[in-house]
Amino acid sequence: MAKIFVTRSILEDGIKVLKNEGHEVVVSKENRNLTKKELIKELQRGKYDAVITLLTDSIDKEVLSVAKTVKIFANYAVGYNNIDIKVAKEKNIFISNTPDVLTETVAEHAVAMIMALASRLKEADIFTRKGKYKGWDPKLFLGTELVNKKIGILGAGRIGTRVAEILFNAFNMKCLYYDKFKNEKLDKMGAVQHMSPVEVLSCSDVISVHLPLRGSTYHFLNKDLLKKTKHGAILINTSRGPIINEDDLVSLIKEDRLSGVGLDVFEEEPKFNKALKNFDRVLLTPHIASASMEARGAMSCLCAENILDVFAGKTPRNQVK
Repeated sequence: MAKIFVTRSILEDGIKVLKNEGHEVVVSKENRNLTKKELIKELQRGKYDAVITLLTDSIDKEVLSVAKTVKIFANYAVGYNNIDIKVAKEKNIFISNTPDVLTETVAEHAVAMIMALASRLKEADIFTRKGKYKGWDPKLFLGTELVNKKIGILGAGRIGTRVAEILFNAFNMKCLYYDKFKNEKLDKMGAVQHMSPVEVLSCSDVISVHLPLRGSTYHFLNKDLLKKTKHGAILINTSRGPIINEDDLVSLIKEDRLSGVGLDVFEEEPKFNKALKNFDRVLLTPHIASASMEARGAMSCLCAENILDVFAGKTPRNQVK
């Protein structure tokens, strides 16, 4: 019997899988993110064989160094910028993630944000709730149609591809994408690849960000690039907050260059630039793009499956290399 630690309560699907295999699963009793000091103390005390981590857990050299018995850190996320992969390799500790299973949910959230901003749903809802609606007005909350417009995808991975696919099928939106790799699925829909983000930003009516967070993408959308966006465009980010420089974004919004901004992620979560709350055409959600029962349950199961692979002497099916 192996012993597994889960750094915060997650859906039970995967935990049941591990328990059914006869393993002991210890879930943190704290209904919050553990501090690094707390995590280190637990790893030293518990002598765990595996750990299920969240993207809010910093698994750095210090943490990895005390994880003497841990064979795998299974990250409950697609991204893994919270883990020092190089050090993990040096210590022969497997790292896994949960790709694919949240693609649909995150893509749907991005599309929901796009549709809400194009139709000005947030503003209209607040207006109505405040009792300001006095009768039909031909110029009240004029939005914009999405049909036949251009969607710009920054990062044409699984989620970015799915966003483009939904918008193409529903609204015949033409896709421009920035990615160093060709995307055959997008190309079959008539999408055009650009090796420079400037061309995508300057020509797209809607821009959806799906880049991974790395050193090269930190503050990728800064003042210089943001100023290249097409006037009146809608900008969405459901990937990682630090990809956008929030101060620079606020400056751009003040210039009235964008018709809408949707952010599900922030630069220093849970903190964000408070000025963002002051703009009617900014839609903010608390990092919930993958928050469906289906996706979060499947993520839990995938963590369990990766752990069981390692216990069986195999390479985890979703190993991060």
